[in-house]
Amino acid sequence: MLEIVIWILIIALFVLSFAGIIFPIIPSVFVLWGGFLLYQFALNSNELTISFWIGMGIITALLVGADIIANSYFVKKYGGSKWGERGAAVAVIIGSFIVPPFGILIVPFLTVFIIELLQQRTVQEAFRASFGSLIGFLGGAVAKIVLQIVMIVWFFVVIIF
Repeated sequence: MLEIVIWILIIALFVLSFAGIIFPIIPSVFVLWGGFLLYQFALNSNELTISFWIGMGIITALLVGADIIANSYFVKKYGGSKWGERGAAVAVIIGSFIVPPFGILIVPFLTVFIIELLQQRTVQEAFRASFGSLIGFLGGAVAKIVLQIVMIVWFFVVIIF
């Protein structure tokens, strides 16, 4: 019975990790790790190998960097300023609490737009940088989804085979 409860918790943690894509305040990758560690320490301490943990560490580093790198890259690529990049990062967090899940798209877009206008950019330049912020967020979100799925599948492959 306890084993079933632990498996329910592990699966719930895996599912909850995807909520972090819409609500960045939820640390997705660390929620996943909660599931891995729960399995390791509550069910079977011998099954997850050192190569599994090293692989998860590498993917975790990629996941943590995905948002920062994607957002920064695309705001910059689309002509945004350093302030626009910083504003987009803060706005993603704030936006997750304002009309979720749409706030996470709208708030950074508007924030970058306003920041760029305040820096004497044209409306077209500000719009372009805002669009870059949107593309960056969406690109980071897709990368996070793919990497989290890889982590979960790898976990199940290791414990099943």
